[in-house]
Amino acid sequence: MQRKTKLNGTLFLLFITIAMFALMYIAGMIIFADKGFAKPQMFLNLFISNAGLLVIACGLTLVMITGGIDISVGSVVALVCMVSADLMENKGLSAVQALIVALLIGIAFGVVQGYLVSYLEIQPFIVTLAGMFFGRGMTAIISTEMISIKNETFLAWANAKIYLPFGYTNKHGMLVKSYIYPTVVVAVLIVILVAILLKYTKFGRSLYAIGGNQQSAIMMGLNVKSAKMRAYVLDGFLAGLGGFLFCLNSCAGFVEQAKGLEMDAISAAVIGGTLLSGGVGTVVGTMFGVLIKGTIASLITTQGTLSSWWVRIALSALLCFFIVLQAIIGNSGKKSAKGGEIRKFVKKKKAA
Repeated sequence: MQRKTKLNGTLFLLFITIAMFALMYIAGMIIFADKGFAKPQMFLNLFISNAGLLVIACGLTLVMITGGIDISVGSVVALVCMVSADLMENKGLSAVQALIVALLIGIAFGVVQGYLVSYLEIQPFIVTLAGMFFGRGMTAIISTEMISIKNETFLAWANAKIYLPFGYTNKHGMLVKSYIYPTVVVAVLIVILVAILLKYTKFGRSLYAIGGNQQSAIMMGLNVKSAKMRAYVLDGFLAGLGGFLFCLNSCAGFVEQAKGLEMDAISAAVIGGTLLSGGVGTVVGTMFGVLIKGTIASLITTQGTLSSWWVRIALSALLCFFIVLQAIIGNSGKKSAKGGEIRKFVKKKKAA
């Protein structure tokens, strides 16, 4: 009964997220039709602008499903961007070598933080808070000045366009094809792979079991510490990859880069239906959470007169709404489960 209620709650939250995104985007298409909001490219720009965030949010979803958290991902992104820029511009390394180093940085954060959380059982918030300060501090040590990336291979990756067979007709009657960047392809592939991992593998199912009830997971014979460790390592790997994709958008490294990105990733996961208490969440919902954040930013930018801080205000309001909604669904699930247990007890007493 409790499992069924939790599943229904997950689907309900996912439906609310998708419906909210659809309504917001359709409203934008109607209100700002004269400013090109209804063009296919405007929708694709949501993925282009948020490809790095989408990859990072997928990693964070894995950790949050276990009941953990990672607030260091923004600093990891800043460190990855700064190290990549420094290696290519000051050390003469290639773009491929910079990518490998970026992934290693993310994995290193994942291994250290995962070990402290899973094996030493230190609170995830404290561990990743230390990671956040460490990452931001190391970024400043490398350079306090902005480093612009001029590596030819890197810029070729950053500016490579993949044209799609559809678009819109301009005033001269010519078809203007829509396009995406390779970063979008990588981000979508990560979403698909993580979704398969969570749904069809033993590791993915164990993450849900741990987040739902860790003691029950231990009694079922699951290696909780190992599963948590792997979740954090994968989270770190995706933070490193997402940081490099983020760098492909900015083509620079600087100390204040990606400040607050961890909150964007957490809010995207929560808005997408991932419970802060663990046990529930999907990367498909997280993807729509990222798209909602991107849509809010696009609406405010297209409107033109509102401050960019309204993006944060709107996100915080949505975050509060979904947290309250999760609490209501969670409480109703507990009541249903408790009611079922009471009915079973009464039947047993009558039978006796």
